[in-house]
Amino acid sequence: MKLSARTRYAARLLLDLAQHQENQPRKASQLSENTAVSVQFIEQIFKPLKQAGFIRSVRGASGGHLLAMEPQAITLGGIYRAMEGSFTLAECCDRPKTCTRADDCPTRSAWARISDALEREMNAITLADLMDNPEGLED
Repeated sequence: MKLSARTRYAARLLLDLAQHQENQPRKASQLSENTAVSVQFIEQIFKPLKQAGFIRSVRGASGGHLLAMEPQAITLGGIYRAMEGSFTLAECCDRPKTCTRADDCPTRSAWARISDALEREMNAITLADLMDNPEGLED
């Protein structure tokens, strides 16, 4: 499984907003400069993040984007769900009726277990954790 660029960039952008919380909205051009994500892609990425309630936008000359939640309330799991949807590695874990073998599949429970572990770990890491330890998380 690989994370999409949209999800990786969403985490990077939200972390930048968290690190620059002076109650001043950040312009897309500032975010682009700090994160190396194009302004056009930022606007695409921000749509689901706004819908999830992670950010809000302010219009006008001094407008831009702000976190709508505290960094400790935003998890990597929440970002992933906003951008990708489900954590499940196999469609049959969420929707067993999509596979005729779902009821007696010997691997389905393994995919579900791995998906649950990934979701649990991603839910345990917040933007605040990443801000406090920019070199990486410790076990």
